Amino acid sequence: MSRSASVRTVRIAAGQGFWGDWLEAPHRQVTGGPIEYLMMDYLSEVTMSIMQKQKSRDPALGYAKDFIPLMERILPTLVERRIKVTANAGGVNPQACARAIAETARRLGLGGKVKIGVVSGDDLLGRLDGLLARGHELRNLDTGRPLSDVRDRVLSANAYLGAGPVLQALAQGADIVITGRVTDTGLTLAPMMHAFGWQPDDWDRLAAGTVAGHTIECGAQCSGGNCLVDWDRIPDLANVGYPIVEALPDGTFDITKHPRTGGRITVAGVTEQLVYEMGNPAEYITPDCIADFTTIRLEQAGTDRVRVSGVRGRPATDKLKVSVAYFYGYKAVGTLVYAWPDAYRKAKAADRILRQRLLDLGLDFGEMLTEFVGADATHGPLALASTPPDDLPEVQLRIGVRSPDKAAVERFTREIAPLILNGPPSATGFAGGRPKPEEIVAYWPALIDKQLVEPCVELVDA
Repeated sequence: MSRSASVRTVRIAAGQGFWGDWLEAPHRQVTGGPIEYLMMDYLSEVTMSIMQKQKSRDPALGYAKDFIPLMERILPTLVERRIKVTANAGGVNPQACARAIAETARRLGLGGKVKIGVVSGDDLLGRLDGLLARGHELRNLDTGRPLSDVRDRVLSANAYLGAGPVLQALAQGADIVITGRVTDTGLTLAPMMHAFGWQPDDWDRLAAGTVAGHTIECGAQCSGGNCLVDWDRIPDLANVGYPIVEALPDGTFDITKHPRTGGRITVAGVTEQLVYEMGNPAEYITPDCIADFTTIRLEQAGTDRVRVSGVRGRPATDKLKVSVAYFYGYKAVGTLVYAWPDAYRKAKAADRILRQRLLDLGLDFGEMLTEFVGADATHGPLALASTPPDDLPEVQLRIGVRSPDKAAVERFTREIAPLILNGPPSATGFAGGRPKPEEIVAYWPALIDKQLVEPCVELVDA
């Protein structure tokens, strides 16, 4: 199951933290110093629905398209330095993504030198009706409602697979592992399991690998990009170094980065990433284990080096999380900027005028939300307590509506522009033009028995 149980360290570098992250990061990670693995995380809940819509229009799509030119750039270095890749860039069509990578490798003259592992089985969209018919209700974890309530509007449904199938692909010799909806943490845990021969019931080590994956899954967010402590003293963010896990067989690991890169690796920065999307700190639940974040010990082990130890874990549950996206109507958001004097009062008056006009037209929206950016959009009334409203130099009125009726949303988009000329005065900031209605994709979290989901691992030769 492992490359070698005698391997003393393994270095896993984060290359992407989301679909749209800095394209220079993967190249810098593979050329900036020694690493064994490049981990790239692309997926979020809304990303899956976007990819599913792309695939419905073109069966050859449904994956992160910018992954292909990125790999074209770094494939020669990956082959030369024998760096392996784990990435969930496959989205809802990992097979098509793998084929595109294989074609790219052949075009670069690397045919026969790259073996691609494809992990699928997470996509449940085509199985939903059968699952519901057999009594698997996929109830919403927040509301308790059965999925049947919105079945006719479902756009995508994917179970979160864990490190297991990624480990299987690596064990079969894959150099690049392309997956669908595999957990962010599993992309880092699997290389550690492969390198060190960890068993699937070694809960403390699996928890440590899970914490390692959680720490680097958002890229430079833990190396200075989202650090509140002395943020203005973090050096050279234009050249920020993405994080690297340097792991040992016993489950301890360091978070570091390549030398001569910007950013900073500190206990404070790592801590801020650890609490990001954490939930219950004693029960960070993944398909692979339950990690207890309250047991984590952090130590500044040198410049740009934080040591992580003491992580404890518990057995995994018998469930997998399912991420369902479904159509929820239409929305539009419009903005106007009001200048001093009386910027805040003008913005509030414009909001009242617009709402009255919409009411007079008999338009009924499921929700209407107004924010006064520059006054109270971020911190609410607390912001106005420290800055008198009359002193604000400018305020952006941002108002959004939501409705199942697209025509109602379109009428809203026509009612905001007239405020430019018919008051309140000093309106600006409408250069982007009239807002357009957009479809709303809503999120439906559920659980499914693990035995109902069969991961599939295939190998493709370039």
